Amino acid sequence: MSSPITSIRNLGPAFEEACHKVGILTAEELREIGADAAYAMMLRAGTKPHFIGYYVLVMGLQGRPWNDCKGEEKKALRVKFDAIKAEAFDKGLSEFERILDTIGVIEKR
Repeated sequence: MSSPITSIRNLGPAFEEACHKVGILTAEELREIGADAAYAMMLRAGTKPHFIGYYVLVMGLQGRPWNDCKGEEKKALRVKFDAIKAEAFDKGLSEFERILDTIGVIEKR
């Protein structure tokens, strides 16, 4: 039996749609892939990085409310998020290209 991604705490229809775009179709698949790999897949597919979105996913997969992320744990997750973002989203862009991409004037590669 498979469950929708929205059955995971904190994750709604928009997040489920982003998962579907990268081939993650069920809550079970998302749990198996894990937060870091799934988030990297979404960034590579064009999802804009957002720290809150990342830690909401991490908290959800742990069955915790999104706002339970605080203090040192939040700082550690920020370090992981920045590493995932650098590898999966910012890869190969100069600072100038990143700025252009942020304002929406750079063509996707």
